[in-house]
Amino acid sequence: MPPPSTEKEVRGFLGRLNYISRFISQLTATCEPIFKLLRKNQTVVWNQECQNAFEKIRQYLQNPPILAPPVLGRPLIMYLTVLDGAMGCVLGQHDETGKKEHAIYYLSKKFTDVETRYTMLERTCCALAWAAHRLRQYMLCHTTYLISKMDPIKYIFEKPALTGRIARWQVMLSEYDITYVTQKAIKGSALADYLANQPVDDYKSMQCEFPDESIMVLSEEYDDGKWTLLFDGASNIMGHGIGVVLISPKKKFIPITARLCFDCTNNMAEYEACAMGVLAALESKAKVLEVYGDSALVINQLNQEWETRDKKLIPYFTYIKELSLEFDKITFHHVPREDNQLADALATLSSMFQINRNDEIPSIKMESRDYPAYCHVMEEETDGKPWYHDIKHYLINREYPPGISENEKRTLRRLSASFFVNENILYKRNHDMVLLRCVDVNEAKEILRTGPQT
Repeated sequence: MPPPSTEKEVRGFLGRLNYISRFISQLTATCEPIFKLLRKNQTVVWNQECQNAFEKIRQYLQNPPILAPPVLGRPLIMYLTVLDGAMGCVLGQHDETGKKEHAIYYLSKKFTDVETRYTMLERTCCALAWAAHRLRQYMLCHTTYLISKMDPIKYIFEKPALTGRIARWQVMLSEYDITYVTQKAIKGSALADYLANQPVDDYKSMQCEFPDESIMVLSEEYDDGKWTLLFDGASNIMGHGIGVVLISPKKKFIPITARLCFDCTNNMAEYEACAMGVLAALESKAKVLEVYGDSALVINQLNQEWETRDKKLIPYFTYIKELSLEFDKITFHHVPREDNQLADALATLSSMFQINRNDEIPSIKMESRDYPAYCHVMEEETDGKPWYHDIKHYLINREYPPGISENEKRTLRRLSASFFVNENILYKRNHDMVLLRCVDVNEAKEILRTGPQT
């Protein structure tokens, strides 16, 4: 295929590439020199940069990558690279061994003139929202690990004041299960060449937080001897806390919480919570234990899918592995944070609660209310007359209370329009034509005590 030489041939070449863009990594950035030929008042001169881009695309098409369809039950991996004027995305997935990745879809986009003026973090958010919309049919059914220069999820969902576009991105991304992870946390990557094609001078990973989609529900099997453990740790400006919920085979919930009175990282708090829960299960004579947590780092390290390199976490890993030998069977699973709310609440509460060792800590009773508090409040009759006295007096005698103003008279007439008196009993017409009987405080208390009479 010869290189294009006229503007018409350039447009035709780029148009044909657009049909197969999902198969070509970083197409937009690669074709940037060719795109420049289509600018207004630009002479079409096929220079060396255009020829290099053309040769790169031709070589890529001669050795096309093999794309694989996604498999349900396995999380997706999204590599997102954002430059000043363009973005690129690769959607991949691990195979059954968990060691090799297959590409599923390639995406690339050139930012508009307005989008190029966004900050780097805002461009990353914009690129993620656009890619998620294009890949919606894949991402709705899977958890997606996002690998990028920075964490747009935290920026979008934790920003205290939302602007118009941030709010739109938040709404667009709220239906997906996306978790930001770092490149160094991946043991092996078959798509490393993707990131190598788009070097960023200050590119570095930001944080290590992985979820896993190995399960969709807690369990579909019943085992009478199986115990379940939910754990979570919390670290904030108020302190550090851990929460555990131990569930017996008879579905008895045992909440356990503790405040950590020493400095630790969030991952250390997660390990502390897991260790406390496993130890509590041993003390309860459990032999079969399923452990669930929303920290993918802890879960995958305990499953030995990820290597534990942090010197602060290695002692925790070793300790829990030694405790695991006491069980006949113990498994570790990752769950989304919304499925771990009770343990998360216990951990957050314990991290914020300042314990006074000189005072006894009372138990906390939590009740459920179906109606607002004001629904149970009855006004007191300060003058000995019921609340409807003036309305009833006006309807019967057509007389106003003494000493009221003209404005109060108009208000009384307007209120009285929806009431009527029958056999000296005042009724109110409801909007659906149901008649409501008006009662005083004594009658209301009697009704609450005995129930309404039909």
